[in-house]
Amino acid sequence: MRIDLAYDGTGFKGWATQPGLRTVQGELETALGTVLRLPETPTVTCAGRTDAGVHARGQVAHVDVDSHPGVLERRLRRIVPPDIRIKAVTAAPEHFDARFAALERRYVYRMTDHPAGPDPLARGMIVAQPRPLDVELMNAAARHLLGEHDFAAFCKQREGATTIRTLLDLRTVRGGETLATTVRADAFCHSMVRSLMGCLVAVGERRYPPEFAAEILAAGQRDPRVKVMPAHGLVLEEVRYPDADGLAARVTEARQRRDGRP
Repeated sequence: MRIDLAYDGTGFKGWATQPGLRTVQGELETALGTVLRLPETPTVTCAGRTDAGVHARGQVAHVDVDSHPGVLERRLRRIVPPDIRIKAVTAAPEHFDARFAALERRYVYRMTDHPAGPDPLARGMIVAQPRPLDVELMNAAARHLLGEHDFAAFCKQREGATTIRTLLDLRTVRGGETLATTVRADAFCHSMVRSLMGCLVAVGERRYPPEFAAEILAAGQRDPRVKVMPAHGLVLEEVRYPDADGLAARVTEARQRRDGRP
């Protein structure tokens, strides 16, 4: 089954199940086990394992269970907590894998540099930025990061996992009091988006020139000058997949790349 869902990340310690902690995966798996009366809790796989405090409007997951999708959708909606929204449950096509079949993920990071801070009604999704930001400088820095690179300088590395990613889009626009940065890539590693934002903010505050982004990228290791920005400004907005005919090839390709093979 494919599950399309959204959630307010404020009350969760991220997506991934952790003993004794409230997570999105944990709540969803518990709900599935309850409505389907399963002897063992099923395992749910998502497109992007969001960190603690990160939100999602367009998360996608899959789970291998035997049920009618419409019935499962209605039952899940009745039992999941109010900070999770089940948008749809559908029968997934053959070879569908929420994680490895994804072509790209799109996040948006929202900030405000207004002296009064964010709108109180939106403060859970907009980061207060204490210094004015120059959007043109931020976008000039972003251009140094586009394309396929080893993003080790912007990631918390995991043993055996590659940090090579293809950054498809990184651009900031100002709309009224809010700055919204769109980040699109084939995949992301742990804390990558928030680290990229820390680099752009450092340039936007005029502390470094746009070439600073290229310098950090080339160094290949974390730099204390690049702050990991707060989680609550980040939203997973969309995950894109190939059509049914392209799923098997995409899964094979993605698994090879994640293993570090060419």
